[in-house]
This record gives sequence, C-alpha cells and structure tokens, in this order.
Amino acid sequence: MRWLRVILSVLLLLAFTAGLRAEPVSQVTGRVAKVLPLYMDLQGNVAPSPSLYDRDAYQYVLQQSRTNAVSGIRFDVCWSAHKASGLNLKIRLELQGIGAGSLPTQITLEQTVTPKLFHHWTSLTLDGAKYKNFGTLVAWRATLWNGDQLIGEQESFLW
Repeated sequence: MRWLRVILSVLLLLAFTAGLRAEPVSQVTGRVAKVLPLYMDLQGNVAPSPSLYDRDAYQYVLQQSRTNAVSGIRFDVCWSAHKASGLNLKIRLELQGIGAGSLPTQITLEQTVTPKLFHHWTSLTLDGAKYKNFGTLVAWRATLWNGDQLIGEQESFLW
C-alpha cells in the first residue's frame, strides 16, 4: 500500500511539472528605446564631424537659423524586437507641428524594417517640400508595429 502511494505521488508530481514546462505561445515583443530628431543642413549633414559635442553644438546653430540653413529633419530611431525573426516589422513616426498661419500640421512617416539580433537604428527623414510645408515641429511619436499589433512606442513630452 505504501508503494502505491509513492508511485501515485511521483506520477502526480511528474504530471504537475510537465504542465509547468509547457512552452507558452511565442509572442513578438519589442520597444522603441530612443528617438533623436536631428536638423539637416543644406548638404544633408547633421554634424560637421563624428564628435557628439560637435553634433550638439551644430544642432544648436541649425535650430537658431532654422529657416535659412535647414533642409529637413532626420529622426534616428533605436528599436529592438524579440521573437520576431523572419517578420517584417514597421516603424511609424507621427509628427505634429505648426505651419503657415499658425495652423496645426500632421504627417506620418513609415518604414518597413527587418529584425536582427539586439537593437537597431533606423532613420526616417522629412525634407524638401514636405519639410517646408510642415512648419515647426512641436511633438512626435515613434511606434513599432507587427502587422496591426503595436509592440513598442516612444513619444515626445508634448505628445
């Protein structure tokens, strides 16, 4: 009788631990870690050299002379996705601004991206006539999508 209890206890324990070890359905997860809005000069440069100090100083100069020396804004988006190998993800950047006549403007930029290992930087650019018509940037929101599923986002303070 004692052996029967031991065997039943072991079988129950095995059945319970087998249920715990079952793999859950893998779900794509991701995040947008950082968004850097960078003004571009007339040659498309965001800095005169690779130095971060030079970049920040140059960005300040471009912001002060925004109308004459700026040809657009480049948004560098740092993102990562897990359990997404083989999928085509999408980075969507929504921008809000103030255009001519102090009227609100809105534009959306999108780019399809392919996940790899670790994090990635993707650049989206607003330049040319679209930049001139857009006006002054007020707020932005960057999102990472798997089809219709939102898997990560980052937004500016004023969004």
